[in-house]
Amino acid sequence: MRVLKPAQRFNRVTEVNIAGLAALGVKGVILDLDNTLTEWKRQELCPEVAQWLADFSKYGIKACILSNGVENRVRPFALGRNLPYVAKARKPRRKGFLRAIKLLGTTTENTVVIGDQVFTDVWGGNRTGLRTILVRPLSRHEFIGTRLVRHLERWVLAEQPPRWRRLRFFRKKP
Repeated sequence: MRVLKPAQRFNRVTEVNIAGLAALGVKGVILDLDNTLTEWKRQELCPEVAQWLADFSKYGIKACILSNGVENRVRPFALGRNLPYVAKARKPRRKGFLRAIKLLGTTTENTVVIGDQVFTDVWGGNRTGLRTILVRPLSRHEFIGTRLVRHLERWVLAEQPPRWRRLRFFRKKP
């Protein structure tokens, strides 16, 4: 279960202290897109997140977007913010994370992953040997499969085993 545990957790991506990352020797940040930087299927950034992204350059930290989203979704967002990106990353597989590290010109030792999903961002980052930071999703509006996985995430993060008997299809019939 350790591979599913993030090193740190925050309510919002903007709560991650960039100066603190720089002090730890972080040179690169791999960022999830949907429900981490912006809401699912949205291109707009709130001003607070836009400023937070801009602050990376002040500390000499490079950022790269790593998303399971398709090229047509990820490319316009990344290019509009002058960020390198990896689309269709197939997280939690390591290949996308390693491509992002290569684009950043960093190493596993000085790169962190920030995302909103345990079974993609955290698991993939941990498997790759990266420090992982989990943030709460920006919105409840998301892909149906993601909404279902959120229930498992709650159990993993709470360190409690699932209570299968609570689920309707496991209840004994009267």
